[in-house]
Amino acid sequence: MTLARGGVTANPNIDGKRLVLNYLTHIRYTAFQLIYTMAAQKINEAHEHIAKAEKCLKTSLTKWKPDFDSAASEYAKAAVCFKNAKQYEQAKDAYLKEAEYHTENKTYPRCDRAIEQAGMMMKEQKKMPEAIQYIEKACMMYMENGTPDTAAMALDRAGKLIEPLNLEKAVDLYQKAAGVFENEDRLRQAVELLGKASRLLVRLRRLDEAAVALQKEKNMYKEIENFPMCFKKTTAQVLIHLHRGDFVAADKCVRESYSLPGYSGSEDCVAMETLLQGYDEQDEDQVYRVCNSPLLKYMDNDYAKLAISLRVPGGGGKKKKAAAPQGGAGGATAAAEEEDDYEGGLC
Repeated sequence: MTLARGGVTANPNIDGKRLVLNYLTHIRYTAFQLIYTMAAQKINEAHEHIAKAEKCLKTSLTKWKPDFDSAASEYAKAAVCFKNAKQYEQAKDAYLKEAEYHTENKTYPRCDRAIEQAGMMMKEQKKMPEAIQYIEKACMMYMENGTPDTAAMALDRAGKLIEPLNLEKAVDLYQKAAGVFENEDRLRQAVELLGKASRLLVRLRRLDEAAVALQKEKNMYKEIENFPMCFKKTTAQVLIHLHRGDFVAADKCVRESYSLPGYSGSEDCVAMETLLQGYDEQDEDQVYRVCNSPLLKYMDNDYAKLAISLRVPGGGGKKKKAAAPQGGAGGATAAAEEEDDYEGGLC
């Protein structure tokens, strides 16, 4: 239905839509104004804290030494205000100032945390290399100041941050974190981080290093008596060694694993024995069946890719038997000739 307005026909549905759009635009504008006002308030608050910090650092006739503790506290508050206002560069500078004055005051644990937070501000700006530098520096200070667990957890976080951008650096960080946990006899945490490093080494095709890392993983799982995980690591080792073209090393991994409780006769063991037999006999069909079995296909993605892409050297699939001929003697002669082709070997 339409309504006449001064000789012009109007549609009430269109007018209603315009009203709704105008209302939503007004709400958005109000929200932006509110956010901007709150950010401005936080920035002003941060500058007030900085002014207080500078006042704490001043000396006079009655105050001979700067108050580093109070100055660091004010810079910490300023950093939080800048962070809430999404002024990450200024927040980073405030955290570094906080760290500086904690160092002057010899309150080192707080200094470590402030430097790590500075790194996180760089992360918010997508400046990952600078972020990792600050976090690594904080980790070294955590170690020096007797909190290695905190250092290892920070290295793990740094590894997760840099992994999408730089796999090599992520491997280095995970291995460092694993080393810290291992030194503290926290093998469960250490082996988890070693696992991350091993998978990334496979993704980078650094298979020699991956084989070493996996052996270390396997030894740790053996030490904490997690034997099912040892079985899985043996499977991963076999795949890596076969991709390296080292059948002897792959076979040795399986033979050494016979000493693990429950391995001999297990699903993992049977699969690896079948795989090695097929690989040794250049039976591509047998290798294909094992590599595409659920046991291998549902491993961690990097190892599953190794399984699917494994090829037998030299060649082709298993030689198929000739079909039985229908023609009696003529067929028998043809079959005999086919067998004679290989009777004396390939030469």
